[in-house]
Amino acid sequence: MSRVLIVGAGLTGSLCACLLRREMANKVKIVVWDKSRGAGGRMSTSRSPSNAACTADLGAQYISATPFYAQIHQSFYEELLAHSILKPLVAPVEGMIMKEDLRDFVTPKGVSSIVKHYLRESAGAEVLFEHHVTRVCQKGAGWEVHRQGGEAETFDAVVLTMPVPQILQLQGDMRSLIDESQRRKLEAVSYSSRYALGLFYEAGVRIDVPWAAKYIADNPCIRFISIDDKKRSLDSPDCGPSVVVHTGVPFGVRHLEGTREEVEPLILGELQKVLPGLPQPISIKFQKWRYSQVTAAVPDCPGQMTLCSSPLLVCGGDGFMHSNFDGCVESALKVTEVLKSSL
Repeated sequence: MSRVLIVGAGLTGSLCACLLRREMANKVKIVVWDKSRGAGGRMSTSRSPSNAACTADLGAQYISATPFYAQIHQSFYEELLAHSILKPLVAPVEGMIMKEDLRDFVTPKGVSSIVKHYLRESAGAEVLFEHHVTRVCQKGAGWEVHRQGGEAETFDAVVLTMPVPQILQLQGDMRSLIDESQRRKLEAVSYSSRYALGLFYEAGVRIDVPWAAKYIADNPCIRFISIDDKKRSLDSPDCGPSVVVHTGVPFGVRHLEGTREEVEPLILGELQKVLPGLPQPISIKFQKWRYSQVTAAVPDCPGQMTLCSSPLLVCGGDGFMHSNFDGCVESALKVTEVLKSSL
C-alpha cells in the first residue's frame, strides 16, 4: 500500500484526499498536512471567540458556476447541495455583476464547510494541522519530508497544493528537481494580495442596511462588505451578526508588509466612512491574504505539474488553473488522474 502525503488542507488538497479514498481505498494510505490550525486554506471561516455559532467567511464569499462547469462538475454540485452544504444565493448583493448564465451559491455553515465535508469523506485519512513542510528530499524509492518542529517522515508519493511561491521556497531536492522550463512557468505565476476583517457582534445588535453584501467602487481601501449571516440567509436569534470587510488589491499591495497594529485602524477608519454609525464589535479577526487570488496561472499546464514521476511528486491547486471552486476541482481531478496512473 502506497503512503501518499498531500500538503495543504484547502479545497484542492481535501478533494484530492476524498477522490483517492473513493477510487483507491485499498491501494493508498492518505496523509494530509497543513501548516494552519484548521482546514480551509483560502476557503476560510472564522468563529467569534465568544460564540462559536457566529462565523464569518474571510476568504471566498460565494461560489459562481458557469454553464460549462455546472455541467462537467455536476456531480460535485449535486453532492454539496444534497448535503445542504451549498444553497442558492438569494440575498441581495449590491454592485454584483449579474449574468443570467451564472448560478451563485452560498454555504450556510461557512465556506470552510466544503473542505471539511471532503475531509470527512476521506475516512481513514490522517489529517494533521500545524505541520509546516520545509524540505523535500528523495530517499531511495520515496520522499523524506521535513517540517518545522517535528521529525521527518517518508512517503511513496507527495502532492503539493500550496500557493506556487511557497512550492518554490521548499528546500532539499526541490531545486534540482525543477528543470529550467518548469521553473520559468512556476515563476510566472502571480497572485493578488488583500486584507480581510471579520467583525463579530453581540446577539440583538442590528445592522440596518438594505443589502446582504456590497461591492464598493469609490473607496481607496475597501472593496467588499458582507453582513455574513444575512448573505447566507440565516436566522439565528442567539447569535449576533458578523461583518466581513475585504480590502481592494491596491491597498493590499501598498500595505502588504504592514503589521496588524498599522493596518487594522486604517481599514476600520475607512469602514466608518462607508458605514457611518456601525456599532462597535466585541471582537475582530484580522487576516492578511498574501496569496489571495491567482492573476496569472502556470501557463500550458492545466491542473497539475509533475516534477518527478518516480517517486511521484506532483503539484496542483488554483495556481495551475484559476482561483475559484471549479478551478480547484479541476486541479484535484487532474492530480488524482496522475496518482491513479502512477501508483
